[in-house]
Amino acid sequence: MTAGQAGQAGQVEQAEQAERAGRDDVLLIVGGDVVTMSPRREVVTGATVAVTGGRIAAIGPAVTLRKDFPGAAELDASGCVVIPGLINAHQHTTTDPLVRSMIPEDIDSQEAIFDWAVPLHGQVTGDDDELSATLTAVESLLRGVTTILEPGTVAHPLRVAAGLRAAGIRGRVGRWGWDVPGAPHALPAAETLALQEETVRALPPGGTVTGWVTLVGHDLASDELFTGAAELAERLDVGLTWHISPGEADVHAYARRAGRRPVLHFEQLGVLGPRLVLGHAVWLDDAELDALVETRTAVASCPGAYLRLGQGYTRAGRHAELVHRGGRVALGCDSHNAGDVPDLLRAAWLLTALERDRDVRPVLRADQAFALATIDGAAAVGLGDLVGSIEVGKAADLVILDTGDPVWAPRGDLATHLVWGAPSHTVRDVLVDGQVVVRDHQITTVDLEALSEEAEARSAALLRRTGIDVPHRWQALSAEEYLQGVRG
Repeated sequence: MTAGQAGQAGQVEQAEQAERAGRDDVLLIVGGDVVTMSPRREVVTGATVAVTGGRIAAIGPAVTLRKDFPGAAELDASGCVVIPGLINAHQHTTTDPLVRSMIPEDIDSQEAIFDWAVPLHGQVTGDDDELSATLTAVESLLRGVTTILEPGTVAHPLRVAAGLRAAGIRGRVGRWGWDVPGAPHALPAAETLALQEETVRALPPGGTVTGWVTLVGHDLASDELFTGAAELAERLDVGLTWHISPGEADVHAYARRAGRRPVLHFEQLGVLGPRLVLGHAVWLDDAELDALVETRTAVASCPGAYLRLGQGYTRAGRHAELVHRGGRVALGCDSHNAGDVPDLLRAAWLLTALERDRDVRPVLRADQAFALATIDGAAAVGLGDLVGSIEVGKAADLVILDTGDPVWAPRGDLATHLVWGAPSHTVRDVLVDGQVVVRDHQITTVDLEALSEEAEARSAALLRRTGIDVPHRWQALSAEEYLQGVRG
């Protein structure tokens, strides 16, 4: 590690210490209907949740907890629905937030990657990446997402970590790696793995933002890199992730490369297992599905991206089948030019709707989809002991939904309402590790107006450096120009 990187790591540790300070005060969240997502799936009505030291200390009647925690501060949740913080298992936070809704949807994936994504990633600065991460985290928190698993940032992972931490979200961050000769930003396997380890060690366990191992995957990593990454994650005791088979291209690439399908190739390499989260894994055959179930390998499903990019989920996707067979599945939103919005309840709705449209029995029910966004998703990515449910001893990652909004009138079956009722805009308050990061629909950790202004400026500067001219479908005219045109 260089002196500069050591300095960054020291700043990370100082930030984590500051983050943990001052959390011994007790907060009572009073009067809400608490969706626990515990093994028995209780909804505790009119409940009070006591939070201390960043953890859930007790759940019960207000009168009892006020006696147990005299003088505690209170947050009124009367009539509200309190849910566990949502888990986004596949959310890119760099570059795309600065060019949201700018990559045309009517070009193929290769053009989107090589004419847009690669040049843009080649021009981003550390300041850009930190801002992008903060922006993504703020959007996520305002929609009830309290944990982001970043599946790879190219150049500035510690700046990404700083951006996530500034917003107050829980995150897992890694430095993207690939080693195919001639590919942009590619490095030899040994060098790639060294950078992976450096990042993980700079973001140690204990804080809300920590490191994990990330490869781009697809057909851009050698067998040496795949096996090395799995061994590194085992040695450092962290999770790892890479992308595979969102569309059909990876299937054909591995047929040429190894004479077998991608997941079966990974099985032969010995890299499947409960530490691994495969981003997408849409195009699977029976044998690949069996391998995922048998090895307890997780899949992060990003239904919005598959629709936006036209990747054929309705023809090939088998994520609901994986759920029904007891496989490990979590939900993700991908990037701002794929899934477009870091909204986990929307992702749950999309996956449920896509599977319902198949009319295959059994259907993926709303309660199952909500579990993928909370406790089952947390378990899939190795965080089930920490987050994903509202239980004593777990981290106080909590979301309070304002049921005064018309979308809640009248309230139906709660599981159905949470998924099909599209209530993410009713997020009122959010806690992460006991810290209130959203209050009365407003982010408390950053200046949103200043953040938005900086995002506009950085977006324009990035596009200028890259030389990309964003196409616009509709002509923009000033009011004066419009009036002149009307008058002829």
